[in-house]
Amino acid sequence: MIDFLRIYAYNIINKLGKDTVIMRETRILEFKETITNTFLKTVSAFSNYDGGTILFGVDDDGNVKGLPDVKQACLDIENKINDSISPQPNYTLEIQNNDQTIKLTVTSGLQKPYLYKSKAYKRNDTATIEVDTLEFTRLVLDGKNIRFEELPCKDQDLSFEVLQRKLKESIQIETFNQDTLRTLNLYDNVNGFNNAAGLLADKNHFPGIDIVKFGENISIIQKRTTVENISILDAYEKALAVYRDYYQYEVIQGADRKKMEKIPEAAFREAIANALIHRVWDVDSHIRVSMFDDRIEVVSPGGLPSGITAEEYLSGKLSVLRNRNLANVFYRLGFVEIFGTGITRIKQLYAEGLMKPDFEVSENSIKIVLPLFEKDVNLTEDEKVIYKLLSKTMLKPISEIAPYIPFGKSKTTKLLKDMGEKGVIAIEGKGRGTKYIIK
Repeated sequence: MIDFLRIYAYNIINKLGKDTVIMRETRILEFKETITNTFLKTVSAFSNYDGGTILFGVDDDGNVKGLPDVKQACLDIENKINDSISPQPNYTLEIQNNDQTIKLTVTSGLQKPYLYKSKAYKRNDTATIEVDTLEFTRLVLDGKNIRFEELPCKDQDLSFEVLQRKLKESIQIETFNQDTLRTLNLYDNVNGFNNAAGLLADKNHFPGIDIVKFGENISIIQKRTTVENISILDAYEKALAVYRDYYQYEVIQGADRKKMEKIPEAAFREAIANALIHRVWDVDSHIRVSMFDDRIEVVSPGGLPSGITAEEYLSGKLSVLRNRNLANVFYRLGFVEIFGTGITRIKQLYAEGLMKPDFEVSENSIKIVLPLFEKDVNLTEDEKVIYKLLSKTMLKPISEIAPYIPFGKSKTTKLLKDMGEKGVIAIEGKGRGTKYIIK
């Protein structure tokens, strides 16, 4: 998506003439009508994160104004960057738009942090701002290719009974000692236990998972369970136990009992494991699990790690592990299938479902929404539009449905009748009192 925006913007700039409105600034695209030192903050931001482009000779509204001497302007830009940004960023300059504008392309660097006047910057939507202390620390670690989970744990008095038991159960490891912890990259002779070890330890100082089961709305809390300061392996199992209380049940068929799932357990497992091994652990914030009658929402702190776009993450084409040591342990224990396949796996589990999972990626969080699993019962595309507005727990009259669909009342009524004949919904009442509910 980012590359598409870049190409789209540049193509338009090259084609349009002076004083033509082109497009708006974005997180990766900034306009500068003249050359002042303010652009250097943005060079720092682009170098520290995902790269981007600055177009000189273009005003804030995207109008091409042009520069009086583009060749001299290129020299000025180059000198300002070389004299003011440390270490040296990766960039290119290109004269465009009939010698009116300059395109400065900055790529994400490996020697983070890139400083302007001893300060590091990042993009916040279309603005460039100074990073805070926490973010600066992350940039320093990133520049050294060190992850937070690899730093020495502040608590070195750790026990691993939960980890030992899981290793024995899952992969039949009978001997558990310091060598085992070294093999799992949880311990070394110089620094002792790292933060990954702390997260897996029986007791620790890290946040956990906050689980809330809501009633008819978010004002009604039926149950709240918070698991924290314990092994994330234990937290993972406790989250599964709460899930099973609300979304699994048994049906007696003759002499047999059959376990039924309202939401696939495998999908919930992937969502929780994904949240635990991909979240940022240097913020004191819980993974938040919100349980509703019709869905589960899992929100993990921290956006995507640098080097991967939202589109790449959601498509499953590329995976960048934020916590590689934790991911390795979860993989060995069979909690995750293959590195980086969590989202793809969830999508596959809902392949035959009427409702699909939803994924939201922001700068500071990742949200996975798991709806109730309803098999696609051969509904038409128009019927599916209506089905998504109906409830399994609440009767709805047509007056609560019609405003949200693009059909007339007569067509809506007919579609509802057809769905009733298919046995997908139940129809209760007559005339104006007719109401509909999912079976």
